[in-house]
Amino acid sequence: MLYYIAAIVLIAFVFDFINGFHDSANSIATIVGTRVLNPLAAVLWAAFFNFAALFTVGTAVAKTVGKGMIDINIVTPNVVLGGLIGAITWNLITWFYGIPSSSSHAIIGGYAGAAVAKAGWAAVQWGQKWIQTLSFIAISPMVGLLAGFTLMVMVYWIFQRTSPHRVDRVFRIAQLLSSASLSLAHGGNDAQKTMGIIVGLLISAQPLVAHATGFWSHLRLSDPDQIPLWVEIGAYTAISLGTLFGGWRIVHTMGSRITKLRPVSGFCAETAGAIAISLATSMGIPVSTTHTITGAIVGVGATNRLSAVRWGIARRIVWAWIITIPASAAMAALSYWLLAAVIPLR
Repeated sequence: MLYYIAAIVLIAFVFDFINGFHDSANSIATIVGTRVLNPLAAVLWAAFFNFAALFTVGTAVAKTVGKGMIDINIVTPNVVLGGLIGAITWNLITWFYGIPSSSSHAIIGGYAGAAVAKAGWAAVQWGQKWIQTLSFIAISPMVGLLAGFTLMVMVYWIFQRTSPHRVDRVFRIAQLLSSASLSLAHGGNDAQKTMGIIVGLLISAQPLVAHATGFWSHLRLSDPDQIPLWVEIGAYTAISLGTLFGGWRIVHTMGSRITKLRPVSGFCAETAGAIAISLATSMGIPVSTTHTITGAIVGVGATNRLSAVRWGIARRIVWAWIITIPASAAMAALSYWLLAAVIPLR
């Protein structure tokens, strides 16, 4: 059984890798779309700052996911694995079709779906954290949109007497900083969701690992507020490596298909996204970085004219946002039932 627990931990890191792979568009689509960096340089830049978040943010989001949304008393290794399978499946489907859905909501939906499959709706701890998380499905893209629109208007006003060539030159440099900030915010929020899932797993597995020694003793954890250092390092490493490989289908959608970007608009979109995501992280809210940066891109595009935004593409993205939680929950519930039939655990 120890090997089963260890295997689930590895699958959690696989999800985190796919999260980075799937969400690399959040960090690099704008800077690639504006041609400030080539794709290879962009993913290296983003991966570095994804990992750097380990040293700059706390663990409030991880604690929310680990114990604030699902009754920890009903969690079993099968619940965790079922949730991970549901989230991974949905991420791969949306990646294949180039749809920038939320990995954050996929894992939250998957975790909840597997828990409900085991213990019914009572498994879900309806309260403030769920209200905040569900509310931010609408709030985060709106905050990104308004912040992106506002920053773009301010830049237009400040640089109204400056030649377009000079503006472009200034913001090609500035976009390196805004891209770094966005990657830092993305890593800080998204890696913590996997950390919370692993903590939930370790707490549920304590009866199975209580007498473990040597290497296996690292699986012992009694306090859900305690995040082992190896879990933090593993989560940030996995999401950074995933970012290095890049989900190029989604990069294309966000970097060029929603609206045409220039360095100045890329800077405003990235800065707006970083501000909104960092604020949510400080509040312990597992917000979708995908929703936020997409909203910011739409916001900067709308400053030119509403027709500059390809609303058909944006509408398709919004539908993916709406169905992500129920779709990943359904896949996770099915996965849990299959696992419970093969590996019965109480």
